[in-house]
Amino acid sequence: MYKPYHVVNALPPAADAFAGTVVTDVINLKNWEHVSFLIQCGAGAIGTSTITVEACDDTTPTNTEAIPFTYQECISADTFGEVKQAEASGFTTASATNKLYKIEVDAQALAKSGYSYVRLKAVEVVDDPVAGGIIAILTGGRYVQEVNDSVLV
Repeated sequence: MYKPYHVVNALPPAADAFAGTVVTDVINLKNWEHVSFLIQCGAGAIGTSTITVEACDDTTPTNTEAIPFTYQECISADTFGEVKQAEASGFTTASATNKLYKIEVDAQALAKSGYSYVRLKAVEVVDDPVAGGIIAILTGGRYVQEVNDSVLV
């Protein structure tokens, strides 16, 4: 059975995708139950970043609040490590090429902040170019159509 989902190119691929401090597009979870951020890193074995998830009050965002989340790390083909709980302070990525991270956020996790928007933030720790990008996949839509409305407005 087909289960609807919505895909967002939240941080388009770039040769030095995580230079300095970068954030994804702000995503509206008002009509979705869950978002999975997929961070894909290719070339760049040395660079690392601290990853956090921020609840946002609007699309600007005017106010943000870092929230806890779960994640998994894959640094070998398609073999993911254990699911880990990250505090609001986040976690630092591994120094390795061809790594992939799954960041999981339930819309319910935003409830304490009172916000319905979310974004992922990466702050460079070790300054060395890492090619990569971030995709967001929203699931559990409340009012799903074959062609979904944008979650970025």
